[in-house]
Amino acid sequence: MVMPELRHWRAARPHLVRIANAVRPRLAGFAATARPRLARLVRTVEPRLARLVRTVKPQLARIPGPRTARTWQCTAGAATAGLALAAGVVTAAGPWDATGQRTAERDRAAALGRAGGRDHGADSGTVAQPRPAPSAAPVLTGLGGTARAADAARGGKSLADVLGPLLDVPALGDAHAAVVVDVASGAHLYGTAGDKPLTPASTTKIATAVAALSALGPDHRLTTRTALEPGTDRLVLVGGGDPTLTARTETGGWASLRTLATDTAKALRARGVHKVTLSYDSTLYAGSDLHPIGVNDNLARVDALMTDEGRTDGSTSGPAPRVPDPAAAAARTFAGLLADAGVRTTAPAPAKAAGRAATLASVSSPPLSDLVERMLTNSDNDLGEALARQTAVATGVRADFAGGGRAIAGQLTKLGLPTAGAVFHDGSGLNRADRLTADLLTALLAKAASPARPDLRPVLTGLPVAGFSGTLSDRYKNAAAGLVRAKTGTLTGVNALAGTVVDRDGRLLAFAFLASNTTNPTEAQTALDTTATALTN
Repeated sequence: MVMPELRHWRAARPHLVRIANAVRPRLAGFAATARPRLARLVRTVEPRLARLVRTVKPQLARIPGPRTARTWQCTAGAATAGLALAAGVVTAAGPWDATGQRTAERDRAAALGRAGGRDHGADSGTVAQPRPAPSAAPVLTGLGGTARAADAARGGKSLADVLGPLLDVPALGDAHAAVVVDVASGAHLYGTAGDKPLTPASTTKIATAVAALSALGPDHRLTTRTALEPGTDRLVLVGGGDPTLTARTETGGWASLRTLATDTAKALRARGVHKVTLSYDSTLYAGSDLHPIGVNDNLARVDALMTDEGRTDGSTSGPAPRVPDPAAAAARTFAGLLADAGVRTTAPAPAKAAGRAATLASVSSPPLSDLVERMLTNSDNDLGEALARQTAVATGVRADFAGGGRAIAGQLTKLGLPTAGAVFHDGSGLNRADRLTADLLTALLAKAASPARPDLRPVLTGLPVAGFSGTLSDRYKNAAAGLVRAKTGTLTGVNALAGTVVDRDGRLLAFAFLASNTTNPTEAQTALDTTATALTN
């Protein structure tokens, strides 16, 4: 009897043939890879099965019935087949390393997160290759473990014995400080000159982040808007202090000047307005917009209205040439976008929006938590200065460089942090007159890790990851990659590092290393990285 071929089978057969042709080479490659492993497995298991058979066979022989022999033979054969099948499954899921973690997973983890910035232009000029991510220790103790127990497990060697020689190197200069704190217990595990105020460089941004989050909240957004003076054709572009406002087509999730222009044009047309007198308002901030370091590729003029941080080269992080007047440049770009949307404008001029002006449209930045993470990961100086001034605005302090510094110090004092000796002249740390202590930096990190302050958590999640992201993406080509998270700080003669690390006992440690008068920036950086790496062990 011949069964007719089913219609669905006839339709599916060409697809199945293509799938079989595509899969066949991969199966052949898998078989070639798995064959040696299976052969080794069989060679290992075969003697054991033989011994088992010799042991069981006499006992089975005493059982009456002609099927006894076939029973143990089938049992042994089934066992061999089962082991072979298990080996095939393991091989298919592998390859595996000695710790039981899949090598492919580790390689992939190491390859992720390569995008990032540089700390004030420092660039090694090398591209790190993907490498396996480190595995955690087999057993982790609770976060409250004592330092004495950890030292005993290492044969009694104290943390001071380990860190002291690593920090006692000529490259770190004649003024340095170091503090290590157990975050869970608050215990100081190590300290030298912890209360000595030193130049912090970009580790200042940790203080800026804590102050801004505590004053504004992690959900706060920076809003840029347009306002129309009633009874007139005067349109004002009002800056809200968002340096991440972008005029690019691809926004990357940041507020879009293009969207603001489109929405504004729609609102104007609804009012029958097709031509406006365009002004721009950047009066949210006060005082000079030029940082004391002067014109510098690390920072645009600090203005309440700008797009893409005033960058002229299409970059999103790191040093870049900047426009001489960010607010005027943003207004000119906005005028062009309005024209594209069918609304003609006059040449834009600066003017403050009247209180009675009606808002036509607005766009807002991502939440402050995102801005803090970007600032810390990429050591973003423009965001550092913006958040210092936003903190001043929120606390009723004059929003200039000095006011931003006072606002930061005031917020940290309210939080009960050890601010003695701390001086803030900006929010980015570019000002060499800034002073922080290692005690304050570790206290800031511990406060951000406190279960009672989840609003400060972006301070920890924004820290660059060693060997993976931001200003640490090309550092830590060792076992500490992925284990150290820290904010870098680099100025001429200054090297700093402050962050967190999980040690081999599972404790979360906060650390801060500050060094002034460093004699060799590369050697000083290596010394701090080596010291942080020692904490993981």
